[in-house]
Amino acid sequence: MKFRPLMILGSGSDVGKSVLVAGLCRVFAQEGVKVAPFKAQNMALNSFVTAQGGEMGRAQVVQARAAGLEPHVDMNPILLKPSSEVGSQVIVQGRVLGNFSARDYYRLKPRLVRRVMESFRRLARQYELLILEGAGSAVELNLKAHDLVNFAMARRADARVLLVADIERGGVFAATIGAFQLLTPAERRRLGGFIINKFRGDPALFADGVEIIARRTGRPVLGVLPYLRDLALPEEDSVALARKSAGGGWQGDGRLRIGVVRLPHISNYTDFDPLEREPGVELRYLTAPEEVAGADLVILPGSKNTLADLAHLREQGFAACLMEFARLGGHVLGVCGGYQMLGLEVRDPLGVEGPPGQSAPGLGLLPVVTTMAGEKTLTRVEAEALTGEAREQRLTAYEIHMGVTEPVGEGRPLFALVAVNGQAATGLEGWQSPDGRIAGTYLHGLFDADGFRRAYLTGLARERGRRPGPGAGSFQAFQEEQFDRLAAALRQHLNLEAIREMIRK
Repeated sequence: MKFRPLMILGSGSDVGKSVLVAGLCRVFAQEGVKVAPFKAQNMALNSFVTAQGGEMGRAQVVQARAAGLEPHVDMNPILLKPSSEVGSQVIVQGRVLGNFSARDYYRLKPRLVRRVMESFRRLARQYELLILEGAGSAVELNLKAHDLVNFAMARRADARVLLVADIERGGVFAATIGAFQLLTPAERRRLGGFIINKFRGDPALFADGVEIIARRTGRPVLGVLPYLRDLALPEEDSVALARKSAGGGWQGDGRLRIGVVRLPHISNYTDFDPLEREPGVELRYLTAPEEVAGADLVILPGSKNTLADLAHLREQGFAACLMEFARLGGHVLGVCGGYQMLGLEVRDPLGVEGPPGQSAPGLGLLPVVTTMAGEKTLTRVEAEALTGEAREQRLTAYEIHMGVTEPVGEGRPLFALVAVNGQAATGLEGWQSPDGRIAGTYLHGLFDADGFRRAYLTGLARERGRRPGPGAGSFQAFQEEQFDRLAAALRQHLNLEAIREMIRK
């Protein structure tokens, strides 16, 4: 049975659009509907490599998995990865188109609309229902002329629209009634109703609010969703990352203390979500150099602009603190851009991250040198750990980077490659110091692998005199439980029959 597309728009950023789309994908998938997510344009630094070797945003990866699907770049045909305050790398259908300022990007719109609709139509032929996600606020009047992802996409897809507002942040009447007043007559005709998200307490206490919104807009409130405090699904918004940042000191309760440096251009911080749910780990996102003290392991994460973030580490005093931390026996792990920063030098002869020919000394903690390359590496790999407690543990991971890093001194590789993009392969990956305390790798998602994660943490805990903890079990099974829990909450608190009726053809 074919359904009309359903689109989830928001009154602002971080109101819960991505999670709601994931939950609806799981609800309809549980009912036997062939459902898929779609977001025409996503701006995020958390990305993923598909089985076909294309790059897409992590939010649509999560939504695809909620629907029981293998992610595909058609689900997110345009990905914008900010590389500076005024420019972004533009990825179209999984491949880098180039770096553009906002002004230059808008000039691409006719070309981009064609590519977006190619992807949308391919999905529409394959699936019975597409659930679309908007971006930010759907009623930003100054952006409407260039809109690719909100009501303009709803019109092209002939989708029915639900508008989500976050009651936790306050101003829910302005967010709903105010948004309605800013819609054009054509946009109002597409709007089927509102969803109020993140309500704390008894929803019956908001019954008069539901009536006020319906009376002022002529559109129903189709659900008041509770604040699901401990729902643990990957998030990609910078607002979500701000909630993770450290405040205060380490707990000092015997758990492993792992700090992730919050870089200005941090990317793929979802790499560390599996560590957050380990009972034997205290994971913190570090925003000040003094927070490094007391950690057992400090992770330098991925970065969309390695040279700029390397300069930030020096300017803010992080570089000196990390070098002292390493000198005193602390463990440091660099992932992707963080791996590049750990080395002796980062060179950019082609101007991948700025003017051609620039270079900068790295932190000097690993004897490796990185040269930025014009072609982005996008691979899915299977690898086997070569050293330490995790030796011989297998994992599946992916690489997304613009540089080539080569060892020029003592040390040893971290991993042996077993397969690349589904084909048997040989080769070595990553580098670590002879004593194993300093290490770097290009592999994203390495901690998703349960066996590797447990062995790595057990070895670290033993060396640091910490208790390793009982282990958190299967991360994949945990994510599936979260999808089912989210779907159960939507079934309880949404008027799903009204939504089904809205999208029946």
